[in-house]
Formats: sequence, C-alpha cells, structure tokens
Amino acid sequence: MRITTDLPHKVTETPHLWIPLKDGTRLAARLWLPEGAGREAAAKVPTILEYLPYRRRDGTAVRDQLTHPWFAGHGYACLRVDMRGNGDSDGLMADEYTALEQSDAVEVIDWIAAQDWSDGGVGMMGISWGGFNSLQVAALAPPALKAIVTLCSTVDRYADDIHYKGGCMLTENLGWAATMWSFSSRAPDPAIRPDDWRAVWLDRLENEPFLAKTWFDHQTRDGYWKHGSVCEDYSAIKAAVMAVGGWGDSYKNAVPQLVENIRGPVRGINGPWMHKYPHFAYPEPRIGFLQEAKGFWDTHLKGLPDPARPAYAMYLLDGAAPSTWYTHRPGRWIAETAWPGPNVTATTLPLGRSPQGHGTLGAAPARFEALVASPEHCGMDAGEYCAIFLGPEMPGDQRRDDALSVTFDSAALAQTDIVGAPVVRLRLRSDTPVAHLAVRLNHLLPDGAATRVTWGVANLCQRGSREAPEPLTPGEEIEIEIPLDHIAYRLPDGHRLRVSVSTSYWPMIWPSPAPARVTLTDGALILPVRPSGEADEVSFPPAEAAPPLALEEIRAEAHTRRTEIDQRTGIVSLVIEDDFGKARDPNHGLIAGSVLREWWDIHPDDPLSARGRTHWTQEIERDGLSLRTEAFTALTSDATTFHLTGRIEAWENETLIYARDVAESVPRDHL
Repeated sequence: MRITTDLPHKVTETPHLWIPLKDGTRLAARLWLPEGAGREAAAKVPTILEYLPYRRRDGTAVRDQLTHPWFAGHGYACLRVDMRGNGDSDGLMADEYTALEQSDAVEVIDWIAAQDWSDGGVGMMGISWGGFNSLQVAALAPPALKAIVTLCSTVDRYADDIHYKGGCMLTENLGWAATMWSFSSRAPDPAIRPDDWRAVWLDRLENEPFLAKTWFDHQTRDGYWKHGSVCEDYSAIKAAVMAVGGWGDSYKNAVPQLVENIRGPVRGINGPWMHKYPHFAYPEPRIGFLQEAKGFWDTHLKGLPDPARPAYAMYLLDGAAPSTWYTHRPGRWIAETAWPGPNVTATTLPLGRSPQGHGTLGAAPARFEALVASPEHCGMDAGEYCAIFLGPEMPGDQRRDDALSVTFDSAALAQTDIVGAPVVRLRLRSDTPVAHLAVRLNHLLPDGAATRVTWGVANLCQRGSREAPEPLTPGEEIEIEIPLDHIAYRLPDGHRLRVSVSTSYWPMIWPSPAPARVTLTDGALILPVRPSGEADEVSFPPAEAAPPLALEEIRAEAHTRRTEIDQRTGIVSLVIEDDFGKARDPNHGLIAGSVLREWWDIHPDDPLSARGRTHWTQEIERDGLSLRTEAFTALTSDATTFHLTGRIEAWENETLIYARDVAESVPRDHL
C-alpha cells in the first residue's frame, strides 16, 4: 500500500463536533475538509458520510485515518458519525438497523446539505454495519443522497447475515450479541463529556438491551428481518450503488445480487479479501479502492464523466492448498457486463455410488442410498464465519471434516473455472422431525489435501418456507436445493472436486435437538462455469492511503485458536483468544484496549451438550482514570428451549460500580 502525502488539497480536520437532531439528541462526529471549503460558493464540496456505532475516537480511528483524509485531499468533505448511544453521542441504542437509526441518518444527511461547506450532494459509505445501513438509508431515498459505496453487506438480513443461514442458527447469533453487549457498554471519552460522562455511562449500562434475546425471538424470516432487507424492494434504491465484497468474507453474495437487481447505476467488485477495506485487506492482491471509489464519487457527486468500469469484476482465485491464513492468492481479474453473466453456463454433475460403495460425482446418474449421520463435532475445520484479519481464521484442510461426512468425488477434471453460486440438489429422507444439512464443495489436490471452495447449510424444516417451517415426516422422501455461496475459483487441470454432506457443522451452526440420520437417495451438483484466459480482463490501480495513525503501543495484539479434547468427558472444544492490544492515541491521549475469549464445547454423540461462552473486556484510560467493562454471555439448549445468560460489569479504577445479570429462555422453533 502506497502512502500518499502529495494530495491535491490540504486537509483541515475538526476532531469533534455535535450534530443536533430534532428530538434534542446530539451525535458526535469527526470532520475532514479540503482547505478553504465553504469560503465562497465555488468552494462548496460534496460530502462522504460514514455512520457507525463503533466509536470514531478509538474504535475505527486507525482505518479512518487511512481513508477519510485521502478523500478530503481529493476535494470531498468526509464526516464520520457515531450513532446514538455509542461513542460520545447522546441517547441509547435499542438494536441494530432500527427505524430510528435510519431516520437519524436521514437527519444527518439533511444537516450536511445545509452546511456552508456542502454543495448539497451526499454519498454514504461503509463496511459491514456501515455497508448495511448505506443500503438501508438509500432505500429511504433522501433527496441529497446521490450515491453509496457499500462493502461487506447483505440484501437479506435473515438469509445472509450473522444470525441465520439457510434457516439454521449461526453460533455467531450469540457471538455478535456478545460483541454488541460489550461494545455499547463502553463509557464516552471524559475529555469530550467532562460534566456527564459517568451519568451517560451508567445510563447505557442500565438500559443496554441483551440483543441475543431479541434475535432468538425471531427464528424465522418474519417482519423483524424483512425490515432493513433491501431485497424486499430493490426499486426503492434511487442512489447509484457501488458494492464491494471478498471471497474470504462471509458477505460476498450481496455484490452479484445488487448488480443483478438494481436498475439504476450499479457496479460490483468481489476480490480475494477478508472482512476489510480492499486497500489494506488480506489476502492480497489489494487494489486502489480509494481511487475506484473516487472515480465513482466523481461521476455521481461531481458530475464528471463515468470512468466506464465493468458492471461486475471478480478475482478468479487459482486453486490452492488449504491454509488457515493466506497473505496472497494467485489469480486474475475477470469481468462481466451484467449479472448473471452471458459467459457463465451451468454444468450438472450427478451424485452417485460406485459398486465398491464410494461416492461419485459426475458419473452416470443412478439411484443410490447413502446414510449421513455425522458426529456433532463435524465442522471444527470450518474457520470463522466472518474472518476479520486476526490470523488463522480461514477454513483449514477439510480431510478431518470429510471423514465425518458423506462424500462424493469426481474423476480428474480438466481445468474448470467455477464462477457464481453452485447449487446442490438432493433427494433424501430423515429419521427425525428436525434436521440440518451442511454441504461443502471441496477441491481435492493430488496429495489428498482438501480445500473448501464454498459451502451452504439448510434447515430441512424450512424446505418450503423461511417464514412457516414444518417438521419433517420421518421416513418420507423430500427434495431440496441448497445454494452455496458465490465464488470465483479455478480448479487446476487434473484435480478433482468433492461434495461433502454432513448433518452437523459445529461450531458454525447450532445443532438440531436430536442426532439426525439422513439417507440420501439422489442428487446433483449444478456448477456455474465460465472459461477464462490467463490475462486480467480488468485492471485496478495499486492501493493508496493517507498517512497512517501512529498509535503508541502499550500491549501488543495476540490471537490464538486451538482445539481441545477432554479425554475424561469426551468434550471437544474450540477455544478462541483475541487480545486486540492496548494503545494510546497521541492526538488526543485516549488509551483503549480490548480482549475477547470464546469457548465452544460439544460432545460428538450429544447435540444437547452444545455450549457457547464468551467474555469480553473493554478498557479506556485517560489522565489517571481507568474505566473497564467485563461482558459475559453463555448459551445452552435442551430439546425444546434455548437458554441464554449474560452479565455486564463496570469498573472505575478497580472499583465495581455497576453489575447486571440477565437470564432468558426462548422456545426452539423448528431448530
């Protein structure tokens, strides 16, 4: 990444300002401007808004420093706003993506348009939460919002977010609730609110919701999830859209979905990256994301000529050996003028069984029987659901999970470029009324190693409807299609593909209430293929950024993931320890640090032994004042009910000043 200091405009920064809302709430913001903006009519500029709950003074300060000054140096006002109830802002946050959150954003956009430095045009940008709400606010069509850049986001909050997937409950439904339980419990910076920081902090601690309960209350795709899912009405989005994702991230499906369904100006990019902005993401190659976004903003906020980029650019990954961490992925950029692309065709590879009893893929179709009854710890090599740059988070060698699954292997294939979303069609019967299936498409290397290419899961009770699940009738045959995540992946010449099917995928999804035995009797892999050459079909400039923030490190980051087996009880555990370090910002002196610990336990023979636990520590310090929160959550279940507990503690200079415990039980709804 090239650090750019010779920007066209000098930049002035306002580290803190208040944005007033109609109800009297004030939102805390940070502003970067091209020097001289607003001094006269000709100097008015368009604005790029990023609107988040993640604290502008410590939570996102490092990445903000790489990005917003660069845009400001190219003639844009940049505004980074903390949502109500977070950072230094007033108020309380009730949930993610609420109508109030969105209406606050519209008020902020109206406020921007009225400022003396604003030319009235606004763009909205963000990754993850900021990518979600950029889409959601665009669907409200505030007049000043002309364009958005949405990264690592979703169009469907139920089908493709951190809560549920394929109708199965992701364990991240607890993990993310624990994260927000911790994040929103932090005190404001006493330097910004010297008179009331303690009262604001205590108000948050007392009123912060335990969001796990809310999300567990909505186990099907009801109105709660439809709110904020822009797939309900793509036509509501009037702003131009640039969507960006990465194959190493959980949020990559929205990019082709937006390109396919947005009728106005739209373009998409899916690269090799994890859950990070692509000018500093891994795996490389990075791209000049800031230059790409600037070209998009120039067209839709400044009225300059369109740079004529392809509708959808994808990084075609070269097939590689499995690894839990890649610094670089060889491959090439391919491009389509629309999506679905005219160059993509579907190839059907039947599932079958050889006379010797081995699963086959692509042989002549014939009816077969294959019993899938996986131990509950199948899935320990799945990696993180949402890999965010913390080291060994990617899926590892799939051979151990394959040994606990039913597999169907192809013969050696000619070079095959898989581009799009594969689908696995299955005919099956279950011996239990509730059952889940996980399907992985793996690349088999000549040495026997197995790389996960893409994957999907299905709650078989939702085979007919995400809104109204029905139990299975034991012994009755059904047909189901399981879509896998979008991917662009080159299988090398002479290598093989494998479809792996399991009844468990721990700890990615919460297990069904009883061990399931599912018999497969027919099936096929529908594979989207696109012949591509060796050369890039589109090119990007090299990555640039503004000079980084030079934090003063107090404690270094450290990240550990390990699997443990209790030889006495047989419990298998995944243990995650993420110390995000501790550092001082020399610009304003605030010290911040955090640590996360997670434990995911299960016995291979007992789905009701599943247990998840988390413990977050958050620290901020200033001028001899030390403020800390400890947040704990846990999840267990019996055959009919989920059981949730949480505890939040607040410490001031090693004195416990607040504690609250919660305990909730929620009936299982066909899960």
